[in-house]
Amino acid sequence: MNKKIVAVFLCICLLSTAGCGKIAKLKNGEEVVGKIEGKSVTAEELYSSLKEQGGTSLFVNMIDTFIANKEVETTDTIKSEANSQLEQLKSQYTSAGQDFSSAIKNAGYKDENALLEVLILDVKKNTVVKNYLKENVSDDEINDYYESDIAGELTARHILITPSVKDDMTEEEKTKEKEKAKEKAEKLIKDLNDGSSFENLAKKNSDDTGSKKNGGLIENVTKDSVVEPFYNALTGLKDGEYTKEPVESTYGYHVILRVSQKEKPALKEVKDDIIDKIVTKKLTDDTELTTKTWVEIRTKKYKLEINDSKIKKGYEDLTK
Repeated sequence: MNKKIVAVFLCICLLSTAGCGKIAKLKNGEEVVGKIEGKSVTAEELYSSLKEQGGTSLFVNMIDTFIANKEVETTDTIKSEANSQLEQLKSQYTSAGQDFSSAIKNAGYKDENALLEVLILDVKKNTVVKNYLKENVSDDEINDYYESDIAGELTARHILITPSVKDDMTEEEKTKEKEKAKEKAEKLIKDLNDGSSFENLAKKNSDDTGSKKNGGLIENVTKDSVVEPFYNALTGLKDGEYTKEPVESTYGYHVILRVSQKEKPALKEVKDDIIDKIVTKKLTDDTELTTKTWVEIRTKKYKLEINDSKIKKGYEDLTK
């Protein structure tokens, strides 16, 4: 919520006759917001002007805020996510040498707590969208994802050889380092062919510090937990087989040994996770989906009606 919208919101609150105190009126009954010598500004005049200056955006924000607060409780999880976003923002400003307190005040917020409240509301609004999309994921979508993307978790060992590439190197130098890394990986495969222990080779040679000490062991491998070239190579092996050529990824060159694979989980065990992933992919693939979903929520679920012609026209333009 920017500074302009905050100002408009406060003005509209002042225009309300319910509980806002006594307001002066003209003879024709119009309420006077303020006046100078020779001129009185009425509530109708102010309201008309506000409609032209962000009125539609404020109207939409008020509607969406009501929906978000109605559908989503402010749980500790919601607060935690909003706090995480706040810390990320703070880190970005401080790492750039800027004063975060000044920045948020310049943006129209009293302090960090005021900004946090806005972030909490944003998290709740995003949750409304995700929940709505989840409710509308079809059985066909779920079944298709289950058949094509769900498999039993795998256990593997791997040896990672990372090229010693630096940003200040020429392209020729970078290419040579990559070739050296690939050659080393090829040499390790030759050693395996000659009977060397995969576990011992991983302990001595792997650049993956997370698995090196365990002989390259990685467990509970899924499609989403490793890079695509690694997963594709792993699923192409049988238990006990290793790759006969180095597998290139963004991390370098891998030598991969497939150890075992668990049974594919039943659909009911992974259904919720599948729905989450389908919705996440939809939101990633379509940057306009959040906006389109809110239009559906307002009109189909909450039966939005707009009586003011200018606000209605502004809303139609906003949601084209």
